[in-house]
Amino acid sequence: MASAQGFTPLTELGISSSSCISLRRNRSFGYQVRKSFWGRTCCASSRVCSIICCKQQNPGFIVVKPSKFREFRLFKSVELDQFLTSDDEEEMGEGFFEAIEELERMTREPSDVLEEMNDRLSARELQLVLVYFSQEGRDSWCALEVFEWLRKENRVDKETMELMVTLMCSWIKKLIEGEHDVGDVVDLLVDMDCVGLKPSFSMMEKVISLYWDMGEKERAVLFVKDVLRRGITYSDDDGDGNKGGPTGYLAWKMMVEGKYMDAVKLVVDLRESGLKPEVYSYLIAMTAAVKELNEFAKALRKLKGFARGRLTAELDEESTELIEKYQSDLLADGVRLSNWATEEGSSSLYGVVHERLLAMYICAGRGLEAERQLWEMKLVGKEADADLHDIVLAICASQKEASAIARMLTRVEISSSLRKKKSLSWLLRGYVKGGHFDKAAETVVKMLDLGLCPEYLDRAAVLQGLRKRIQGPGSVETYLKLCKHLSDNNLVGPCLVYLYIKKYKLWIIKMV
Repeated sequence: MASAQGFTPLTELGISSSSCISLRRNRSFGYQVRKSFWGRTCCASSRVCSIICCKQQNPGFIVVKPSKFREFRLFKSVELDQFLTSDDEEEMGEGFFEAIEELERMTREPSDVLEEMNDRLSARELQLVLVYFSQEGRDSWCALEVFEWLRKENRVDKETMELMVTLMCSWIKKLIEGEHDVGDVVDLLVDMDCVGLKPSFSMMEKVISLYWDMGEKERAVLFVKDVLRRGITYSDDDGDGNKGGPTGYLAWKMMVEGKYMDAVKLVVDLRESGLKPEVYSYLIAMTAAVKELNEFAKALRKLKGFARGRLTAELDEESTELIEKYQSDLLADGVRLSNWATEEGSSSLYGVVHERLLAMYICAGRGLEAERQLWEMKLVGKEADADLHDIVLAICASQKEASAIARMLTRVEISSSLRKKKSLSWLLRGYVKGGHFDKAAETVVKMLDLGLCPEYLDRAAVLQGLRKRIQGPGSVETYLKLCKHLSDNNLVGPCLVYLYIKKYKLWIIKMV
């Protein structure tokens, strides 16, 4: 069955698309076989650039002399005005037209033709040869072969490289918009690499963005999987060793749309399926995990608020278990990502990895694990912000982790008065949040002894909490001691307490 181009498809000849790079090495297969493949892929390219335009319609572009070629087509698309202008018409000598005719005959290898005419072709004419064969309906393989010859002859300057990249991007765009198989797009990237035109990271971004913007998100995932499976390498546009690759970029696209779990699962699933995403993708996935845990914590706080306001029912045991499992599973994914980043990345990433883990444990309210990450960061030479220490201190206080609190307070002892007040205030609020009002009262007393005045709302919260628990053992003494310290510092007026005895128990009935 003939293809749309009128040639036999490669599949009917028993030739896979992955074999196409070898086909152009073997001219004996003939023009039709090579043309068939590119008729299916590159010849359906995206608004393919043309140098053959109507000068009356657009005087800024080239008009090739019609006497030189038969059946010239007029192409509507012109994307190469940054490279080609009407001035090039004067530079197109007889050698240019002879080269085109000879290359189209397909009787000799393009490298032989170009080698023979090397002295007669200018740099601009060689660029025009590239553009000519990149047109839809032409033998696009020839454009790749011409570029390969230019590279071997060291005649690829910056402008020629930009031109070829533009052509390749046009082909890729047309393949995607034409809904060709993802494998065809990856085949093109492989062929680029074969001729010495290593795909850049920005080209990977372009492919993923095109799929994503078209709503073909599953195809974007398939593209990334195929790139990883076939081990396609790409150049780093800005020389940053930690620049993300296709996996990280796709995960980032998911994260921007708020699909945090999708981003995490993408990287984890790829890694566990035996593929090897770039190291930077692990950090992006960890960032997505942080955001998911943060959003989950905010939703959980809202739910508990509704329950306290009796707008919804209290969480039952089964729901609580599901919540804890969700958090634990997500944290486990984060730990796996951190292990892969540490194993496969350089030591310069260790601090960032522990920083992400710290953020995850903070969002999940895991005090001991968060405190450990603070020390891990310090060991690798990355000191966490003082505010992060205070947040972890508050979490540990809410969970009454005495050992962790004692370790963290050693840092507070040597800090400035302003910093010390802020840290102790976080400690105080942590105790209040956890309902540990006796420890909160001790913290208020400690602050007063150090000459630090707790905020009014903090003092009021502690007093209110103690008042509600006044019937417990030792609560009266704690309350009275706190009141005395507040009174001595002129923070409350004298307290008048009325008492009565009922069956040997002391009850407070009023406090002023």
